[in-house]
Amino acid sequence: MIALHGIHQTYAGPQGPVHALRGIDLEVRAGEIFGVIGRSGAGKSSLVRTINLLNRPTQGRVLVNGQELTALNGAGLRAARRDIGMVFQHFNLLSSRTVYDNVALPLELAGATRGEIRARVLPLLELVGLQALADRYPAQVSGGQKQRVGIARALASRPRVLLSDEATSALDPETTRSILALLLQIQRELGLTVVLITHQMQVIKQVAQRLAVMEAGQIVEQGETLQVFHQPAHEVTQRLLDDVVPRELPAPVLARVRALLGDQPTPDARLLRLVFAGRGAEQPLLSDLVRRFGLDLNIVHGQIDEVQGHPFGTLAVLAHGQAPQREAALGHLRDAGVRVEEVACA
Repeated sequence: MIALHGIHQTYAGPQGPVHALRGIDLEVRAGEIFGVIGRSGAGKSSLVRTINLLNRPTQGRVLVNGQELTALNGAGLRAARRDIGMVFQHFNLLSSRTVYDNVALPLELAGATRGEIRARVLPLLELVGLQALADRYPAQVSGGQKQRVGIARALASRPRVLLSDEATSALDPETTRSILALLLQIQRELGLTVVLITHQMQVIKQVAQRLAVMEAGQIVEQGETLQVFHQPAHEVTQRLLDDVVPRELPAPVLARVRALLGDQPTPDARLLRLVFAGRGAEQPLLSDLVRRFGLDLNIVHGQIDEVQGHPFGTLAVLAHGQAPQREAALGHLRDAGVRVEEVACA
């Protein structure tokens, strides 16, 4: 549905050229929610704005639904953009227009009749749960409701692609969850392709089937969301994942481990961090380690979550056993799809 080939974006800055995007190649499949994540300044917003050519790339090609947007200008580009809706971080609503009129605006600009506008706007307000607020002004509704207006407005022209640029970053956690649930509902009911820009792995975890990680204008990692959570390949990705599943164990946990080991730690004890995902989280692996390999295990820390409907979690265990049995047990875990890391507890 979306293909970016060799995208570069360079801006003129006070200190010289700013290279916002550096050789981006990316494909987004039809009907998926694709997340793009990175810290501030990574190039996420520059990337998403090249998809609808709000920012025309300095170099490269942008294709949406098989049409090359970078080859279009004027009326052709305006027509192509009707297939691409966009939701913004700060809502961008017109304060002098009601909720209804804000949603109607794209249709008015396209020359739709009053009857056509009403037939389109009322179902959209029902879809986003705002039919009772149609006559209110933006100042009279909450932040989450403003974003729902923005989503309805973005859907007014019946787009096939929806771009979301940090649409939840100004919202509280509960409202964020409700907006993400709405985006999932819309994607499923309307069959949209959604590109979701965010700096929060919590957002990616809840809705994105696949993701790309950006740093300094480049994509440093991409793949299926569960796989990236389970086996991050780049340090930038791991730092972002620390917001959801921290690598470092809390100091009180390490203190408890040192207390369990005592003043004379045994060479047969190892503190292990086990990362489970998918099938590895559904097997009785710890009991296998005890029964088959004769290890003694103390669970000292852990958390279980879900990524795209699949279990995902980590456990920190203090494993006691002789080296051959311990190494065989770790091989068994890895064969079962569990990531194993040894943690220093000194």
